[in-house]
Amino acid sequence: MAIELFSIGTELVLGQIQDTNAHWIAQQILQIGGELRRVTMLRDIREEMSEALNSAVERETSLILTTGGLGPTPDDMTVEVIASLTGTKPVVSEETVAEFRKRREMSENDPISEALMKMAIVPETAVVLQNPAGWAPCISVAHKASTFMMMPGPPREMKAVFETHIQPLIAERYRSEIITARVHVSMFEAEVSPLMQKVMERHPDVYLKAYVALRKVDGDTMPVDLVSTSTDEADAGTQLALATDYFRELVVEAGKRFSIDDE
Repeated sequence: MAIELFSIGTELVLGQIQDTNAHWIAQQILQIGGELRRVTMLRDIREEMSEALNSAVERETSLILTTGGLGPTPDDMTVEVIASLTGTKPVVSEETVAEFRKRREMSENDPISEALMKMAIVPETAVVLQNPAGWAPCISVAHKASTFMMMPGPPREMKAVFETHIQPLIAERYRSEIITARVHVSMFEAEVSPLMQKVMERHPDVYLKAYVALRKVDGDTMPVDLVSTSTDEADAGTQLALATDYFRELVVEAGKRFSIDDE
């Protein structure tokens, strides 16, 4: 049940703003057992957004997350693009307008600003989930084998929406059991990479990642993470143990030192 994330905003692609959202979301998905297989940054260009998002649908990505593009400015076009992609029309969410009035203590006769009204527009088939920390809601749209879930871009709002609406969904529908271990090897990346590949070929449900930047100052050891994924916790643990033992065997055979945290 793969998940993909699209960070939308020309300012992200140009490096004017760091995409801290993607880093945080990736961490959360891992912790709750989801499988995030791709993270993409997109400019605020309709054709590029449509092409990239449609490709995710064609890959039969189960859950497609987006951040950004839900605000009131002309370059905020995520709703419009996904409505077109899914063959629906943008409409005003009366539920969201009612929420705006309630939170601003407005009467039925008080006018809604153009900016707020734009943030109340959603694809006609959408399920609208209100934003507990801002105005633009979280918007869910099912399309073919995929479900789009659109989140606002400001980090505070994104985190509130993710924790309130998306995290429980991933935990319920997309969760797998993930167990990790960190080991240390007295090898350089070029030396250890072929051994890591052998482990992943024998144990395809275990992913290995070497952290060159975390190599000790004296250059003696380098950490390597092993991440085991399964629908069953016991199986994930078994696969992790087997992969760790095999990795240890390969490193020792190469005449190098191997240690594991907690040993």
